[in-house]
Amino acid sequence: MEEKTRRAIKIDLNQFKLHIHLKHKTELTLHFDSPSRMFYLAVIALVVNEMKRLGKITSIPMEAHSDLLALLNETIGGTAGSSDSEHLIPRIYRKWKDALPDLENGPLFKVIGRKKELENGVGKTYQFTDAEKDSWANLFEYRGSHESVRLRFSIDKLGAGLDDVIIIYEGYQNAEAWEKFISSLKQKEEEKLEPVELIPKEPEAPIILPREWKTILRKPWRWMVVAAAVILIVSALFVWRGYFYSPTGRVASLDRMAFPLPDKPSIAVLPFVNMTDDPRQESFCDGLSEEIITTLSKIQKLFVIARNSTFTYKGKPVKMQQVAEELGIQYVLEGSVRKAGEQVRITAQLNDALTGRHLWAERYDRNPKDIFVIQDEITKHIITALQVKLTEGEQARIFSKGTKNLDAYMKAVEAIYLCHQTTIEGNIKARQLAEEAISLDPNYASAYRALALANIIDIWLGLSKDSEESLKQSLELYKKAVTLDASYAMGYVGLGYALMMARKYDEGIAQAERGLDLAPNSADVVIGYANILLYTGGDSIPFFERAMRLNPKPPNLYLRKYAEALCDLGRYEEAIAQFKKAIEREPEDIFAYIFLTATYSMAGREKEARASAAEVLKINPKFSLEQFAKAHPYKDPATKARLIDSLRKAGLR
Repeated sequence: MEEKTRRAIKIDLNQFKLHIHLKHKTELTLHFDSPSRMFYLAVIALVVNEMKRLGKITSIPMEAHSDLLALLNETIGGTAGSSDSEHLIPRIYRKWKDALPDLENGPLFKVIGRKKELENGVGKTYQFTDAEKDSWANLFEYRGSHESVRLRFSIDKLGAGLDDVIIIYEGYQNAEAWEKFISSLKQKEEEKLEPVELIPKEPEAPIILPREWKTILRKPWRWMVVAAAVILIVSALFVWRGYFYSPTGRVASLDRMAFPLPDKPSIAVLPFVNMTDDPRQESFCDGLSEEIITTLSKIQKLFVIARNSTFTYKGKPVKMQQVAEELGIQYVLEGSVRKAGEQVRITAQLNDALTGRHLWAERYDRNPKDIFVIQDEITKHIITALQVKLTEGEQARIFSKGTKNLDAYMKAVEAIYLCHQTTIEGNIKARQLAEEAISLDPNYASAYRALALANIIDIWLGLSKDSEESLKQSLELYKKAVTLDASYAMGYVGLGYALMMARKYDEGIAQAERGLDLAPNSADVVIGYANILLYTGGDSIPFFERAMRLNPKPPNLYLRKYAEALCDLGRYEEAIAQFKKAIEREPEDIFAYIFLTATYSMAGREKEARASAAEVLKINPKFSLEQFAKAHPYKDPATKARLIDSLRKAGLR
């Protein structure tokens, strides 16, 4: 009990004090005594709360908590600086790296019970031994930098564990205390935003015509002039009302949003409607929508819903407010494609679902080969309409660096789509299309990525005659893709995964982080990064959850991978629920059944594990545990051994 007390760390969110026992029997109470200082104690509490939630002392990604950090900055932080994540998170990174570890100068806190003294006759500092200063400084570890920083409050360096740290607020402790603390901040913020009627409404008075108007109305020609003026005024009012307002029921409601509205402009790009009689134009329409989504996803200051979610509305009559409320966004882009002789007529319209306003609309009559110019023009109009200011880096990289060959483009798009189906027939066709795309344009990065992905899927499905050779080819193809287009985010994520499969884990993470920096709002990039963290033992859950917010109607892959991460943390019941949801959507998803089998087995539910294993063998009677193990590159041998043992226990061989 005495040892436990000696090691106690208490984060007091009532008085904004941190009580800590350093090594060498040093007891300290640090007072974070101003709004900007209080903010940094709250950041420490956030990191500790997340570590407790995960059940391990680990690095916590700040970008995954950008909304919460903004709330802290706007409330207890007194809005000391911008709350935009691109400015706020780098500021936190700098303070965590330089200011918080500085016990001697205490730039962010007062040390209760101690006075600063002159240091060699120059400046006043707190007097501590080098060992005490090092003991405190060692608490503040970090990985990455700036917007991609991950913070770790390393209490293990003091010989303490998670149970030795306590967060208190009002009468609550730990997770409950943190939840109550955040709830109180949200309530205060809402109260601050409540409208106040400053000018009392005057009672309506009856309209009394002046004498001059009575004279005018007695003369017919003057009456006609007045009538025309009235009509013009009324018409103008109707136009004004139609532009700035929408009738009740035609706008989205914040109260009905399925998800909280992001703190930056949020947009869903609906699939462009094929108004031609040619079914082959479907791919053209889909590709146009997808490329606009991909380009917008590269912009840090936007929140962009993924293709999978917006394409659930394809072919359905849907209202803007329904899309906004179901996806939790404000702006909706819609469009259509028609044939006009040898040209295509593309129309696009940007809507504000909260007001019903049309912010921008345009029509393009162009040659189909100009699709890449058109998508860039549409993107520029969206950026302007939403008043988003691009950084120099974004200006340099976001617009098309693809191909001018329409056939190559269409083949690469279809090849990547088929790869994601993870079926034998689909992957064979994907390889063929990718090779054809490369022959049509040898400098098209997406075509090389498609062929690289086909090689990876061959390994997954056991189609490759030589897995090592397939992996080697995949690495070369991904490297070729990012050499051709240094801004190709999915190319870097794919390269990261291939490097991980080659057991080059650190290189793999670095490449995936590069992809995340290039396209921070791409759900596919985020989940690709999360998947690499899953295999390397990183904190993947926040990134899986972020990917599913960007993709609120996610494909099976998202559900299955998220479930795998839950299983790794021992959250078996949650994982089982996610695997079942994936299987309900795709009854032939063999990987969902494989991991469901393992999860049942780990949870001690042997009967259900064997039943699930039987489903695996129904889908693939030649299932090989050895082949499965080769295709899953876990960094920790114990993690892989536990997975394989659980499958073997359920009867798979």
